[in-house]
Formats: sequence, structure tokens, C-alpha cells
Amino acid sequence: MEDDPTTRRRRSSALHTADRWPITPFNRLFAPIYLLAVLALLYRHVTNLLVPATSSPSSFTTTLALLVADLVLAFMWATTQVFRMNPIRRREAVENLNDVVAEEGELPGVDVFICTADPYKEPPLGVVNTALSVMAYDYPRDRLAVYVSDDGGSALTLFAFVEAAKFAARWLPFCERNRVVERNPAVYFGSNRGHPVDGEVEEIKHTKFCQLQTMYESMKHKVEHVVEAGKVDDQFIDGPKEQEAFGKWSDKFTKHNHPTFIQVLLDSKNDKDVDGHVMPNLIYVSREKSSTSQHHFKAGALNVLLRVSATMTNQPIVLTLDCDMYSNDPATPRRAMCYLCDPKLGPENSAFVQFPQKYHGINENDIYAGEFQRLFQAMPMGADGLCGPHHVGTGCFFRRRAFFGSPSSPVAPEIPEVGPDHVVGGSVRSGSVLELAHRVAECGYENQTSWGSKIGYRYGSLVEDYYTGYRLHCEGWKSVFCCPQRPAFLGDAPISLADMLNQQKRWDIGLLEVAFSRFSTLTYGVRSSAGFLMGFGYCQNAFWPSWSIPVIVYSFLPQLALLNGLHIFPKATEPWFWLYPFLFLGAYAQDMLDFLLVGGTFQRWWSDQRIWLLRGLTCHLFAAVEYFLKYFLGIAAGFNVTSKVIDEEQSKRYDRGTFEFGVHSPMFVPPTAAALISLLALVQGLAAQAMSRGGGGWRDAPLLQLFVAGFGVVNGWPIYEAVGWRSDGGRMPVRTVVVAVALAWGCYVAAGFVLK
Repeated sequence: MEDDPTTRRRRSSALHTADRWPITPFNRLFAPIYLLAVLALLYRHVTNLLVPATSSPSSFTTTLALLVADLVLAFMWATTQVFRMNPIRRREAVENLNDVVAEEGELPGVDVFICTADPYKEPPLGVVNTALSVMAYDYPRDRLAVYVSDDGGSALTLFAFVEAAKFAARWLPFCERNRVVERNPAVYFGSNRGHPVDGEVEEIKHTKFCQLQTMYESMKHKVEHVVEAGKVDDQFIDGPKEQEAFGKWSDKFTKHNHPTFIQVLLDSKNDKDVDGHVMPNLIYVSREKSSTSQHHFKAGALNVLLRVSATMTNQPIVLTLDCDMYSNDPATPRRAMCYLCDPKLGPENSAFVQFPQKYHGINENDIYAGEFQRLFQAMPMGADGLCGPHHVGTGCFFRRRAFFGSPSSPVAPEIPEVGPDHVVGGSVRSGSVLELAHRVAECGYENQTSWGSKIGYRYGSLVEDYYTGYRLHCEGWKSVFCCPQRPAFLGDAPISLADMLNQQKRWDIGLLEVAFSRFSTLTYGVRSSAGFLMGFGYCQNAFWPSWSIPVIVYSFLPQLALLNGLHIFPKATEPWFWLYPFLFLGAYAQDMLDFLLVGGTFQRWWSDQRIWLLRGLTCHLFAAVEYFLKYFLGIAAGFNVTSKVIDEEQSKRYDRGTFEFGVHSPMFVPPTAAALISLLALVQGLAAQAMSRGGGGWRDAPLLQLFVAGFGVVNGWPIYEAVGWRSDGGRMPVRTVVVAVALAWGCYVAAGFVLK
């Protein structure tokens, strides 16, 4: 029986397709085999504990340490398998969106939230370029509003956006007329300096290009001058309206203590571009800050934007962006709508569409594993086969309704004007609208309300993105992973090792706050509406810092045992010997395969696994210590903004693929000590074997311990370079080396007492 015309039209107008990952059958087959090997290893450890081969205390100690390390590895491996059971790759059909929307109604409006906190660590010009890139979306302008949250309450940031509003009147129509793809002005002008001129029409285009570029350079000069001066001079203020806006600032105001500032820079109902077309709304928001109030960092700023935007525009879709994560594809909102408007996905249960974080400026081998291929691509594809990907903080289109309770049980806000069903009346510049917007941005507004607990972004963790997405899934919401061929957003990755480790330490602390909360993934998550598999999969991130346990054990114990002449692994002549190569090669080979299938290279995979080991000895370890100090001693962890300012020499070293150790940091001490011990253990072990006159030869050699030491040496090569023969500004500080040598010596001496 043939389909009727309506059915054929709907089928041809499908908004997206979903295909299962081809490696899935192999993953499902390999998992039980590998599980048996893991159980066999744990059985061996337990047997050695109960019936030790010797009565030596060192045997018991080493076996117990290996058992704990392998139990953690087994647990983390199990959580990883959740994302390998049913990964999905989706492709959206943007060309069909207009047909489907024509049947259902108009495209939904989008409120864009961009957060910044410090004009010196997050240069305002970069934030401006991010805002301009989304204001120029290929989307109805009257259905687009951009809100900039300035948590620093800085007049410098406001000035940058005053200038941006003027430039946008020419930039937006220029992008539309010329079908510009790169709508970040800095990127566009940087990649089109040799604009071709051929014929009269091209000459006119070239002239307009040069005029616009000159206008951008003028704006750039003004903004950078104001930031360098630290104040907005009168010479840069045009007219009484701007004078009134900047007159609100007082010398007594600080980024931790200032009133609410809300400034409407563009109003879609009144402001036009140079072609006479409407402009999107552009609104600057700085919530009230008080030294006596709790601010909840980024989550608090986002909740203020949710309330302020509800009173002013209240679009049904919300896009959250980091200030340095600019739009790289003007069709991105239409791609998101292919999922949010698709009736097959159940709009009543669909909470958000998550795009992966992508970065420009990553060096060839990605030495710091800044791409996070596993976290931002492989895992989300696997989660998409369950409830959907995690929320990763930026590049996410939310359904506003999702912030107000579960799909079946909505939570009513304290006043209807901040709820998802509020209909805004009047202009965003009207007195009544602005008065209410100021009121809901006050620092004491959330007292005795459900904000942060049942409504909006959830409080209780430094990683508010992960925690909020997790709680939404637990309430029964679904999500979708959208990974188009052209990256939707591009941002800046840290090019300093210290910055990268400190950023991830903050993530780790936030993840532990979730892991040990009453909403723990291991208890609450597995019993929630997300289901057991999804809840268990969330443990992969929540217990991320626990990787430090096996990494520390295997970075020190086998090497120290080797230095003290103690064999802790089976010999090559024993049947148990072959279990270890299988476990090692099986885990690493499968991980590499996952990495390559999502577009990585072998060299980048090697960098990724090396950084995985480095994290175990640095940010994971220090985050765990800092978290438990906070838990037991009440020492709170602060929020540190990662600097977006780039040092030229540091940038050159990064581009060459050279590790940056230039500043002394306690986090550099453990990996340096581990590298030194591995080198000594390998040299002594090989020398001892070479001089051995025993009959067993290499069959009786501690091959597995020699391999572990050698693996540590190969991964520690950047440390040997930084300690030994480098003379540039990124070499390892002498102070760090001295402390690391002292730590290595202390470990060796302590092992001599414990292992003998």
C-alpha cells in the first residue's frame, strides 16, 4: 500500500537522522571478555591477601595497594562501558526546517546568555566578538535577544558593548549581503586581509570591506585604550544617554560590591541597521553584588539572566555561551531547531541540544589534550543513545521550560513574571519592564525561593553545568547531541600547563561536590528517572578525581619495588603474567580506537593519554585534597577565572609543541618526582639484569615492572627536557626540581622501610 501525499511529504521533511555507531557490536562483544579478565585480576589480588605467598608485611602492603588501585580502575572502566553500548551519530536536515515550521508555526525565539567576569582576564573585545557572531545569526532578528552578564560590574565591559552596538548596525547587514560564514569580526578580517579586487562590482565590495574593517579597527583601538587606561574617558562618550549610563559608576564600586546595572543597548522594536532592518535586542546586565551575600558564581549569574530575560523578552529557547566561545556557523540555531522542533523527539520531554566544545589555535599534536575528544565527543555520542549528552557549560540550546521542574510536574516560580509562560508587554526600554528586571537581579531576591534547588541552574557545585544537566536528566528530561561537520562554536583552550591544570582542578572539586552530595550519582542518580545506566554513566565524571589513586600507585609502587629488589608482578614463566598485557593493551587499544573514530589522530591520542597520567598526579590529586580539607576543615574552594590573555613567547613555545613549566607550582612536584623515580628504576633494573649471572635470564626478570618504569619514562620525556637541557622561559623552575628530588628521595627511603 502506497503512502498518501501527506505521509510522503512528512517523511521527506524529516528534520534529522540518527545512525548507530558501527563499532557498537564489537564493543558489546569485547566488554564481557574484558570483564572476565578484570575479575580474574581481582580474584588474584584477593587470594594473595587471604593466602599470601610470603608472610612478609611488604607483600600484604603491596597487594593491598594494587587491589585498591585495580578496583578503582575496574569501576571507572565499567562506567565507560555505558557510553559504548549504544552510541548514536545524528545529522540534521536544515533544508527541511522551513517546511516543518510552516506546518507547526513560526521559529521559536532565542535568548542568548553570554557570561564574563573580569575585563583583564577576559578581554572585553573578545567578549564583543562573541556577541557580534551570534547577533549575526542566520535567524529572524526580531526573535533574537543577546544578554551579556558582566559579573565584574565593569564600566570597561559596558563601554565595549556600547561600541559594539554601533558597529553591529553595519556588520550584520554586511554579513547577510555577502553571505559571510565567519561572523566573528576579528576572525573574518584576520582571514580576509588579501581581499581580491576584480571588476567594478568587486571594487565596490572591496571598498565597503575596507570601510568596515577601518570601523572595526577604530572600535578595537577605543576598547583596548579604555581597558589599558582602566577607565572610560569623557572623549569616548557620545551624547547624554551614554553619559547617563556611565555616570552610574562610582569609585566605591568593586566587582564584589555594586548595585544592579541593566542597560538596553539595542531594542529590536525600535533600532534599525543601515539598511533599515530591525536589530536583535542587546542588553547588558550586571547583577547586584554584596560582600555579605552568597553569589554562586556562574550559576547565580545565569539564574539572574533567566529572570531578567523572562521579564524583558522571555523567548522559549535559551542559548548559553562562554564569553570566548564565538559562533563559527551562522546556521547553528537552525540546526538546534531541527531537534527542538522535531515532534519525533517529544518536545514535551526534550530539555536541551548540546554542541561539542571545539577550540581554535590548538597546536598540531594537542600537547595538553585541550580538545577533550573523549569528554566532548565520544561520551556524548554514547550518552545520546540513553537520555542524551551531559551539559558542558557552553554551546547549549535549552528549552526554557526545562528550568522549571520535571516534564510532568512543573514548579511554579515565586512570581509569574519570571516563569516560562509569562507574556512580555511593552518595550524592553519601558520603565515598568526595567524596574521589574532590576528587582529580580537583586542579590537578595532568591532568599526563601526555589532558585538553585528546584528552579533554574542548580547550586551546590562549582561545575554548575554538569550538575544542572544531571539534575534535569534525573527529573525525566532528555537531551540531544548535535555535532555538525563545521564546528558550531570555537573557543580558546589554555596554552599554559599551569592554567590547564588549575582549570581542571576546579572542575574536579565541583565534580566531587556532586559525587558526595545527597544527589550523588552512585545513589540518587541510578534510582532516578534517568535510569540505572545513565545514572551509572554519570559516575564517570563525578568520580573523575579518583583516577589519581591508580595513577599514583602505578607511578610509584612498581618502580620503588624494583629499586628495592622486590618483584610484585608475575614472572614471564607464570600463567598469570599474560593477564597483565591483555588488560593493558585491551584498554589502551579500545580507547585509541574510540579516539580515532571521532576524528582524532594517533599523535593526539598519545598526548591525551599522557595528559591523563599527568592529571592523576596533579589536578586530580590536589582537587581531592582540597575538597576533603573543605569538608573536614571548612576551607572553601574559590572560583578562579582562567585567563584568556596570551603571552607571545608562551604562545610560540606552545605552537612548537613545547611544554610550559615556567612558574613554580606544587602540582609540578609529584609528576617530576615520579619521572625521576621511573628513570632511576629503569636504569637500575636494566643494569641489574645485564649483570645477572643467574640461569633464569629474562624469564625470571621483573619484566612487567621494567615495562611500567619504561612507560613512565616515555611519558615523562617533556619533564626530562624541562629539567635537563631547556633554557627558555618555560623550563622547570629550580625550586620545583629541588622539592621534587627531595620528594623522590623521601619516597625511596620510606619504601626501603616498608617494602623490606
